[in-house]
Amino acid sequence: MPIRYVESSKLPTPWGIFEMHGFEDSDNDKEHLVLSMGDLHAEDPLLARIHSECLTGDALFSLRCDCGPQLQAAMHKVAQAGRGAIFYLRQEGRGIGLLNKIKAYKLQDCGADTVEANEQLGFGADMRDYSILKPMFEHLGIGTLKLMTNNPKKIQALQDMGIPIAERIAHETGRNPHNTKYLETKKGKLGHMLEGIDDRSKE
Repeated sequence: MPIRYVESSKLPTPWGIFEMHGFEDSDNDKEHLVLSMGDLHAEDPLLARIHSECLTGDALFSLRCDCGPQLQAAMHKVAQAGRGAIFYLRQEGRGIGLLNKIKAYKLQDCGADTVEANEQLGFGADMRDYSILKPMFEHLGIGTLKLMTNNPKKIQALQDMGIPIAERIAHETGRNPHNTKYLETKKGKLGHMLEGIDDRSKE
């Protein structure tokens, strides 16, 4: 796997000071980050979040998804625990890229859900590749995880790479009137483990 570690530095944030580790993917010229806090090599399972880049949600405060709140909640939980890691993967739009994501948004404006929009553009429902994580884990010496996720495919991908998951921690946040259909599609078509979506959608 052509993933190369580049450098690490401190990253002060509103939640605390993280260590930021940079990795380069020579296959597609993408740069990935890991934000860590505390001792990554301790024997206890490490609190972790695998987060795919979402420029619109993470940086532009979009209410179409729950990505921004999920990232901030993960940083808060790691800081509270004093130990953990957030893997920030440059896989925008579930792997289709930013401009194709805008095209998908346009189709959603016309009534398609997220899966239908991706498929109408000729993509799969979720194009992300989690195999890039393995060399990052190996470089940082990370073992067993307590994984903050609602996505069973993410758990399966890590386990298939030999990364043990001691516990799944539900990671639901950021629901609002603009992303109700988005979350229902995540649960209904992508199998995300979202508790109470059906009940809440009736509010």
